[in-house]
Amino acid sequence: MDDRVMVAVDVPLVGDERHKNWAKVVESVDSEKASGWAFDGPFVAAGGIQDIPMGSVLLVYGERGSRANPQITARVYRVNADSTLTLEAEAKGKAWARTLRDPVERCLGVDSIELDLSYLSDELLADELRARGWKVERT
Repeated sequence: MDDRVMVAVDVPLVGDERHKNWAKVVESVDSEKASGWAFDGPFVAAGGIQDIPMGSVLLVYGERGSRANPQITARVYRVNADSTLTLEAEAKGKAWARTLRDPVERCLGVDSIELDLSYLSDELLADELRARGWKVERT
């Protein structure tokens, strides 16, 4: 991923745990593809807490129903600074990838969320900088 601020996010499980479920932090989209291979980025585990960069686009995929006829659900979320997720788009069925390709591209094209750390205490910010090797002096 990168050096952005990481937040602990409860990545949802959108399908039945007996079937295919996965999640991915989408970093880019290949507009030439209409399958799940169009979405590039690292996978993260679904159905639990994961550290994900703030402002990221999270794609979550899951299947329900019988193995012979799975019902697919895919959702696109934006990762917020307060560790919550904002639903940006949802698709069902076998055409989920093409349905979500344009909304994901729009989400990636949106300017990065302005980082607002004003709710954090000065001490917490200074401690974080020290932990990263910075020398911090109070003026």
